[in-house]
Amino acid sequence: MPSGDTSGPLDLGLLRTFLAVHRSGSFTAAARLLRLSQPTVTAQIRTLEQQLGRPLFERLPRGVTATAAADALAAEVAAPLDALAAVAERGSADPGAPAEPVHLAGPAEFLGVCAMPALAPLIGAGLRLRVTAGLTDDLLAGLRAGRYDLVVATARPRGRALHAVPLADEEFVLVAGPDWAARIGAGRVAAEGPAALRGVPLVTYAEDLPIARRYWRHVFGTRLTGPAAAVVPDLRGVAAAVAGGAGFSVLPRYLCAADLASGALVALHEPEDPPINTAWLVGRAGAAEPAAVAQVRARLLAAAPAW
Repeated sequence: MPSGDTSGPLDLGLLRTFLAVHRSGSFTAAARLLRLSQPTVTAQIRTLEQQLGRPLFERLPRGVTATAAADALAAEVAAPLDALAAVAERGSADPGAPAEPVHLAGPAEFLGVCAMPALAPLIGAGLRLRVTAGLTDDLLAGLRAGRYDLVVATARPRGRALHAVPLADEEFVLVAGPDWAARIGAGRVAAEGPAALRGVPLVTYAEDLPIARRYWRHVFGTRLTGPAAAVVPDLRGVAAAVAGGAGFSVLPRYLCAADLASGALVALHEPEDPPINTAWLVGRAGAAEPAAVAQVRARLLAAAPAW
């Protein structure tokens, strides 16, 4: 510890609590991770700040932000504490007890189409898995709070508490069912742009048309206007409606690749530079991962190139 910081050794329990707060950015989240009450976490941080003679966190309306002193302390103690935690976990494990399940979260469609087939062999070999579907912002908040081990996110998270690595690039495709594709005509979208789709119903998964609006900006350089004909809050439902003749939509290629190959869906346009979004695999920064979590991470990263 830097000289002058304290007159005696610091309690490991206080440092463990400090590191949980530093990584999660919240006393409440740290309390949940450590299975302590929030007042206990608050009192321990106050005690540590008194011992060091300096503030470690600035209190915000929602959560806390680390001071420079906290960043320096975290850099010094994180590796040793993680190593001690790993040893303690191995020593306390009951060989006959089932392993803790891995909690994975992400978009329902991506988990169902890509992640679960990749993880199925691990489950067959004994992995315990709990899967939660939801929106990225909500799931990242849950990851910070310790409810999940890994999150597949549609946007890269900010801040020091989480660590993200690119998982896969999803390409977006403008599609329709065979009947509508024939009525629109081959090559018309490439030649005429959005005018070729005038009068064709749009099917999307949200009222604000997020994927379609992005496609319009990126490919056509214009804004998409007008309401959707149908809103289905699941991209698999959108694909099914479009394949059944409801109209057109913009879908991730991983989701509709089989339908495109079989002819159930038809790509209306194949631009040279299609819009792409990166999916990120996110975990808590600096945390020592249990072996099962590391196994799930490695399997997803290994399978991702095929998606």
